[in-house]
Amino acid sequence: MNTNAPGFDLVLLAHVIAAVVGLVAVVLAGVSALALRRALAQDGPLPEALERYYRPGVNWAGRVLFLVPVLGVALLVMSDGQWSFADTWVSAGMAVWAIVAMVAETVLWPAERRLQGVVATAGGAEPVAAADGSGQPVDSARLCLQAGLVGLALGVALVFVGILMVAQP
Repeated sequence: MNTNAPGFDLVLLAHVIAAVVGLVAVVLAGVSALALRRALAQDGPLPEALERYYRPGVNWAGRVLFLVPVLGVALLVMSDGQWSFADTWVSAGMAVWAIVAMVAETVLWPAERRLQGVVATAGGAEPVAAADGSGQPVDSARLCLQAGLVGLALGVALVFVGILMVAQP
């Protein structure tokens, strides 16, 4: 398929939208964690927006990030050899994306799930037990800072990949 074909443009649009949604999701996870850290330090009721963000459940918006390489590979196939995995900008972008996805799955989203427990018991007298079954209390300030910094760092990495994809050096 030609890169000027309407089908290519639709897949490209879906690819860009998925990338933007994934970027916003990881940055929002970081910003929310830092806001939660501040709110917990103030020893008052949590803002409704934070309670809503940290309701138990999966961060599905973040998982849209996994559509990005699927749609990217589709674009490579549709380019009829104009682009390939041999292109440095493609392989570098895929490598950075893989690192972002791995860190999000192993650090950011597990921290978010633990923070959901912190928010659920924010007014209680009992410390929140660790989700790993160790029975150790969660250091919520440290966990918020970790999730915040990781989310923002992943956002920077995704912006770098976006620039790389547009520039195609």
